[in-house]
Amino acid sequence: MTYTQRCLLAGWLLAIPAVQAGAVSIPSPRNAVYPGLITLAVDVRDVERRIIRVEETIPVEPGKLTLLYPRWLPGKHAPRGVVEQLAGLLIEGNGKALSWQRDPADVFAFHVQVPNTVTSLHVQFQVATPQANDGDTRVVFTPSILNLQWNQAILYPAGYYASDIGVEASVQLPSGWRQASSLPVKVPGDTTHFAAVTLESLIDSPLFAGRYTGMLDLAPGDAVPVHLDLFAESPADIVPTNEEVAAHRALVREAYAAYGKPHYDHYDFLVGLTGILGGIGLEHYRSSENTLGTGYFSAWDEAVGQRDQLVHEYTHAWNGKRRRPADLWTPNYNVPMQDSLLWVYEGMTEYYGFVLAARAGLWTQEFARENFAAVAAVYDAKRPGRSWRPLADTTHQPILNPRRPLAWVSWQRSEDYYSESSLLWLGVDARLRELTGGAKGLDAMASLFFAAPAQRGAVSTYEFQDVVRALNEVAPYDWKGFLEQRVYATSAPLDGLQWAGLKLVYDDRPNASIKDAERERKNLDLSYSLGLVVSKDSVLTEVVWEGPAFKAGLTTNTTLVAVNGRSYSGELLKEALLHAKTAAEPIELLVKSQDRYRTVLIDYHDGLRYPHLVPIAGATDRLVEILKARRPQP
Repeated sequence: MTYTQRCLLAGWLLAIPAVQAGAVSIPSPRNAVYPGLITLAVDVRDVERRIIRVEETIPVEPGKLTLLYPRWLPGKHAPRGVVEQLAGLLIEGNGKALSWQRDPADVFAFHVQVPNTVTSLHVQFQVATPQANDGDTRVVFTPSILNLQWNQAILYPAGYYASDIGVEASVQLPSGWRQASSLPVKVPGDTTHFAAVTLESLIDSPLFAGRYTGMLDLAPGDAVPVHLDLFAESPADIVPTNEEVAAHRALVREAYAAYGKPHYDHYDFLVGLTGILGGIGLEHYRSSENTLGTGYFSAWDEAVGQRDQLVHEYTHAWNGKRRRPADLWTPNYNVPMQDSLLWVYEGMTEYYGFVLAARAGLWTQEFARENFAAVAAVYDAKRPGRSWRPLADTTHQPILNPRRPLAWVSWQRSEDYYSESSLLWLGVDARLRELTGGAKGLDAMASLFFAAPAQRGAVSTYEFQDVVRALNEVAPYDWKGFLEQRVYATSAPLDGLQWAGLKLVYDDRPNASIKDAERERKNLDLSYSLGLVVSKDSVLTEVVWEGPAFKAGLTTNTTLVAVNGRSYSGELLKEALLHAKTAAEPIELLVKSQDRYRTVLIDYHDGLRYPHLVPIAGATDRLVEILKARRPQP
């Protein structure tokens, strides 16, 4: 009988109510070793149709069984499992199709009655991955690159911790492709067999594979290997210079200097150099999972801002994977997470992403300063929503809104626990240096904090008071009050700039970080003048709440047609801003919204405005010391 025939038979069997799903409870996870080893075979050769084919053998005991598809995914901080992509589910015992029913209250759970004579289930299904990048869904196949996340390709038994379920996985690749992941390989080749690991380790070990690949040793001579594994659409994209390789090697040294000895036994940066594969930057204990532009090396001087992405995900090996907020640790992938401490998990990581990018030479110090200025300006002039929504509340955003567009992001706020918290941690760093006479900064707290012993496998969980305690060990102070005022209230975080000896100013000189982002996104950012951002298609993608454009009645998804009677262009709009500085008349825009054209007058006369940081007279510019390399190239 063919697979299709067996599926048809199973469909007929579904009509037999062998399991009343509504009456079946889903077992809660318990800390007990799952009896037997799951074998998982994944076939990713269907590159053109982007279909993943899965076969599993799951040891079972007779009775009611619930199989779970992962829902709450580490690093995503939200229920973003892609169960809608699962298709063709067939569950067999002793070669016969068994009926299954999806739980009506939890659609990620599948109930099956295991007959007395069955000791293992054979499970087959396909993952119909997206054909196009659309919002939070992403292409995971291109003709030359694959990004496999194991959580897409497994069903696992309910009632157990993920760390107590053993899985032996294999992947069948297109002929001649090479794979890389942090999993231990048992048998290499077009069908790669991996050694048995826990379900927790498997799902934390994504795989990249491809036709054009390269590997750089980032820790030559070290006992703990660190590799940069590259997968490209063209071999011409894998052309790092000696200086670029040196900067990535410096990143490893600077991370060790800041955070202390790593807890991993090896680490792989998994990087796709592509404009086709969906964008991703995701952290794992022994690897990163990143897509960067095709020109990351071949056009190194462009899109400088993206160079902190690898730094960010690497930092998570310490902050997030090793040390993790207690409410973000869950026993399996279908127990809800809570995000209350993302301002530490992501916020401190965002700060160090900027700092270590400069220390390693991925950024210049000047670019890092301009980046801090750009972030500070957002919370000085572009996020009036801070007046009603504190930083702590934005940590709920991944669950509230999985990155769907917001009509008024400046007022509603989004995942601001990233960038706003980077200013918070700049303030903490500067304050520590002030309290210790420059002897210690955030590095001292980080190395102490990340060294805490593990309580849950490789994970060491923490709560708010643990953060306060670590800061007090470096320099006694009212850190509890300091953090509570800035995290749970609506006060501005810009006082950190003052402790760093800096102030935020605006003038008509372009900000290097904003200019780089404009080039990468192909937009025009006039947030600090007209209060708007314009896409390459002349469409408003952001309008700042209560800014000049807002007061004139403009909204997002409005197309700019003309400026002062002439066809719109970005350069023409900037010329109009310069002209308005010495002219009495307002700037006139012809705009189109839906099927309606109208003329809008913006009475604005302050010209172009971009943010920068300048030293406070008589103060110590602490950012110079913060950004200085701690372990220069030997």
